[in-house]
Amino acid sequence: MTRRDEHLGPRWRSLQIRDLRRIGADADASIDEDRPRTRGECVDGERPCPWVGCRHHLYLDINPQTGTIKLNRPNLEPWELDESCSLDVGDRGDRLTLAAVGRLLNITRERARQLEQIAYRNPAVAALRLEISAAL
Repeated sequence: MTRRDEHLGPRWRSLQIRDLRRIGADADASIDEDRPRTRGECVDGERPCPWVGCRHHLYLDINPQTGTIKLNRPNLEPWELDESCSLDVGDRGDRLTLAAVGRLLNITRERARQLEQIAYRNPAVAALRLEISAAL
């Protein structure tokens, strides 16, 4: 942890991509051979999901602009998560409250509301909402 990150506390600890390269970017590529490529391959897979690098995994978030990695649950290991895949949560079909989304992502209810508003402003999300409304 860098000195700059010390005042942020463990919740906001993040790693730069360049730091990960130093840690172990030369990991064995054969590990990637077992990784599921589609939802169909992983839907019946091991839970909690061991593939933390999957973009649907709830253990970490990678900022595409800066390349920083935020651990959503820095006090837990990936295998200790109750829910590890956002697709599993979506497949259940439950309508989650903002508080439930906040607990799932380790963010406040207000931040969950802000993210929802950002998503609703996305043209692709708006088009999908129109299709769903028309189907109902």
